[in-house]
Amino acid sequence: MKAIVFEKYGPPEVLHLAEIEKPTPKDDEVLINVRATTVNRTDTGFRQAEYLAVRLVGGLFRPRRKILGSELAGVVEAVGTNVTKFRAGDRVFGLHTLKFGTHAEYVCVREGGSIAAMPASFTFEQAAAVCDGLMLANNYIRRIDFKKSTKILVNGASGSIGSAAVQLAKYYGAEVTATCKTAAVDRVKSLGADEILDYTKEDFTKLGRTFDVVLDSVGKSTFFKCRRLLKPGGIYFSSDLGPYLQNPLLAMITPFLGGKKVGFPIPTVSQDDILFFKKLVEEGKYQAVIDRTYPLEQIIEATRYVETGEKTGNVVLTVSRTTES
Repeated sequence: MKAIVFEKYGPPEVLHLAEIEKPTPKDDEVLINVRATTVNRTDTGFRQAEYLAVRLVGGLFRPRRKILGSELAGVVEAVGTNVTKFRAGDRVFGLHTLKFGTHAEYVCVREGGSIAAMPASFTFEQAAAVCDGLMLANNYIRRIDFKKSTKILVNGASGSIGSAAVQLAKYYGAEVTATCKTAAVDRVKSLGADEILDYTKEDFTKLGRTFDVVLDSVGKSTFFKCRRLLKPGGIYFSSDLGPYLQNPLLAMITPFLGGKKVGFPIPTVSQDDILFFKKLVEEGKYQAVIDRTYPLEQIIEATRYVETGEKTGNVVLTVSRTTES
């Protein structure tokens, strides 16, 4: 089968197309013919391996898992002998977080893993763009008490995490102020944001108002810059470790200081989460935002674009060539 592999850490050019052996599902696994996947910040982070934490998980001196990609949408081709939830021909979508492997024509996923039947109305490309940003946003949003915290600011609302956070917060009834670039204003407005700030024209950290929650979905600000935006007892979330890896440390310290605090939850995902995401899609409460679509063979171009930090929503890779939607 075709796959994008890398044998060493480095720039996008370490990625290359190769022919490798097609996997065989274990007794509790399904073999999925991947039709679409994405390139996201997790992929680029594990390819660059700038942080020691990434190397401890992914391999200290060279990558332990040589195929990246965590999101997927495709068709079940075969199932293990103990599998009962899925059968050949099922259209599925979901995540293979940290195990990666979806930048390939086939991947094996546990039956109880983070996969579910695709939303019936979605194309493979749309389904592939649902789960990663939504999973990461959900790990912050589900820690908010919306009975008490109703005013939320999302910085970087046009990215995959930010666009998901806006929609989730509105789903739970929050009043959402969002920041984005000029070109994305209309798109973010369509996601339900109550107020939009163009970060190319004004500095959101100098607003004269306060919020219950500030969610920095692009990790380009800091707790200390955003602290003035928080109400007493307010919480700052960031998708990045922060300068000098400060966010995990502040998340351990600030809750004991009795004031404004930092939250830095470790992302988790389950099959129940994917089923919840499917429910949101089918109820019309969530839109998958796709910026660009590339064929698998153009992985380097797709990765370079993701690393500009200018994408709106998701960058999708089409994998298996097929006329089926």
